[in-house]
Amino acid sequence: MQESREYGNRRKRSSLNQKSQGRGEGRNVPRLGPHPTLSASHWAGSFMAGFPEPSTVSGTHTTVNKYLLNERKESNGALTGRFALSREQSESRARQGPRGPSAFIPVEEVLREGAESLEQHLGLEALMSSGRVDNLAVVMSLHPDYLSSFWRLHYLLLHTDGPLASSWRHYIAIMAAARHQCSYLVGSHMTEFLQTGGDPEWLLGLHRAPEKLRKLSEINKLLAHRPWLITKEHIQALLKTGEHSWSLAELIQALVLLTHCHSLASFVFGCGILPEGDPDGSPGPQAPSPLSEQSSPPSGDALNNSGGLEAARDVEALMERMRRLQDSLLRDEGTSPEEMESRFELEKSESLLVAPAADILEPSPHPDTLCFVEDPTFGYEDFTRRGAQAPPTFRAQDYTWEDHGYSLIQRLYPEGGQLLDEKFQVACSLTYNTIAMHSGVDTSVLRRAIWNYIHCVFGIRYDDYDYGEVNQLLERNLKVYIKTVACYPEKTTRRMYNLFWRHFRHSEKVHVNLLLLEARMQAALLYALRAITRYMT
Repeated sequence: MQESREYGNRRKRSSLNQKSQGRGEGRNVPRLGPHPTLSASHWAGSFMAGFPEPSTVSGTHTTVNKYLLNERKESNGALTGRFALSREQSESRARQGPRGPSAFIPVEEVLREGAESLEQHLGLEALMSSGRVDNLAVVMSLHPDYLSSFWRLHYLLLHTDGPLASSWRHYIAIMAAARHQCSYLVGSHMTEFLQTGGDPEWLLGLHRAPEKLRKLSEINKLLAHRPWLITKEHIQALLKTGEHSWSLAELIQALVLLTHCHSLASFVFGCGILPEGDPDGSPGPQAPSPLSEQSSPPSGDALNNSGGLEAARDVEALMERMRRLQDSLLRDEGTSPEEMESRFELEKSESLLVAPAADILEPSPHPDTLCFVEDPTFGYEDFTRRGAQAPPTFRAQDYTWEDHGYSLIQRLYPEGGQLLDEKFQVACSLTYNTIAMHSGVDTSVLRRAIWNYIHCVFGIRYDDYDYGEVNQLLERNLKVYIKTVACYPEKTTRRMYNLFWRHFRHSEKVHVNLLLLEARMQAALLYALRAITRYMT
């Protein structure tokens, strides 16, 4: 999937739901530049805990070529540089399993492609200032245009002036990541919470935090697991005049931050992001993620060649189905509204059967995350449940991001609205026109199917989309992976990652995770913003 930018007009439907081809060519939305007083290095250097502010960094301007040279020198099969360890440490790491930025992606591929992107787009020197590169940033940098857009919003949410104090924002991020037992994010924001003047007592658990923050707990769990249950009454309870009430501006920033961190937890688990080691090469704090099966090691090739001829035939069959669907769209072979609705209901019902294997163990809550969670047994439930009255389907045409959600955020949080919109657009239009070993491929129908399937499992329906395409384009293993990462990411395993798209590049699987991140975030935001709109009217 390589990259043409067809950023459409933000006031119209996202490019994923446009049936016409070539939309947006020559009409790119202007890219926002860096913060006027901050370089890109500041965004990169300030993201994760443990990195000093770039303004305090001194030392050499190491180039990527030297970095890669040091990283990729091999001695008896072991990488040197950042991942160089003593013999004892190497043997210990070998027993512990994979090392590098990801448990799922070969370190050589991430270093080769990701490090180059970091230098070109964000300034590698700042990221290297503490002697290590942040693992999440390196994996995400396999798609540099998206990474640039992601950093801008991330920096705005956590590091610029806003309605909420910086330490409060990091505490909210801790609360959000803890809902998915994501120790990677919880640990990083705990450190930044302290660095921004947060009270260490609050880190003993949610019960030590101010009442105003504790009041976010209910909407945090709904946004994380069942956003369709959010009502205007939840908004009213938070804004109700009183000693611990929230202002609307504060609440908007908090809601965007919660959904940002929930979806980022999905990315961490979906890509198997590992904790960073200490600069001396010793392992970092252990996280309860990602689950992995040692019997299913990832491929060491940039092109994941597992599956052999059968996997190659699967790719050819997928390409043929994509061609047929694109031909039918060009011929405008219409389907009746009734049939469209019937196919959505069928897909929604079939999603009940898409779940991790029964032998996947429920991850044990980690004490470092459990203390920030109220009602820890509350989790995702299928939008359509047998024997239960399902909530009404969210019809996307009734409350769209383009016409409703974006307008509301622009009014209440203008900087955030603009950056959110750009990030959604970049994710929707991101394509490299490649698929596995093939180039020059229009992947729009495949990307649209992934996006709309994610929204489907959260109960959102597009009236003008034929959900029959989902079954034609998304194999069962891909559906299981998507639903797991989007709905209960802490259950993601390496085996799930390996089983789908067995002949695709790892960067293409990371691309799926970017779509997951953004579609999940937009779905939760739409439910929350619709509740605010109803509260205000």
